[in-house]
Amino acid sequence: MKLDLMIMTVHPDDAELGSGGTIAKYVNAGKNVGIIDLTQGELGTRGSAQIRKEEASRAAQILGVAIRENLELRDGFFKNDEENQRIIIQCIRKYKPEIVITNALDDRHPDHGRASQLVNDALFLSGLRRIETFAEGVSQEAFRPRLQLQLIQDKYIQPDIILDITPFWEIKERSILAYTTQFNAKAGDTEPQTYISNPDFMESTRGRASEFGRHIQVRYAEGFTARKLLGVQDLFQLI
Repeated sequence: MKLDLMIMTVHPDDAELGSGGTIAKYVNAGKNVGIIDLTQGELGTRGSAQIRKEEASRAAQILGVAIRENLELRDGFFKNDEENQRIIIQCIRKYKPEIVITNALDDRHPDHGRASQLVNDALFLSGLRRIETFAEGVSQEAFRPRLQLQLIQDKYIQPDIILDITPFWEIKERSILAYTTQFNAKAGDTEPQTYISNPDFMESTRGRASEFGRHIQVRYAEGFTARKLLGVQDLFQLI
């Protein structure tokens, strides 16, 4: 299956938090959208890798994505090396996405920036025909997506582009809350409390979307950064 849009992020729930509205928007538009999680989030303080897998599956159903896969790199300890780059190259060449969105360039969680660089390097290498990869014994063709964008996560980074997600905010919120062990901890919860399990975290997520929306005069939006200059063919399409 060829994807129009691939969200390739390091932890289950990164895609939903940073781009859940964008995912829902393009699924609704009939695009083939997929999520690739690099790790199982097995080092997370709350829940377990198996529970996160179940939560990620529920979130994927809410968003309506065509595929969701986990590459099972080592949470916290993955490296930007040839072994992991080749795993990502195989995935990119398998799905041939037009656009890839990955983690923030720099963030509070060290996995985010490291994953962003790993994916960036693999995307470039994926376009080099002399790097050979195989899927089920068949040689894969070189392929490089047209565009890579990065999420804006915990650390505020000035966005290069802002997308209106107002009609899809509720879907985004439900997809995040599918991770019941991670967000909105209830009274009496016996697991350790974390930065994101506090109900205030969801309020800050809504506030960020509202802030981005204000800049383009809509209620909710998501912001992204780009490593290269972005161009348009029609100025009248810009808000």
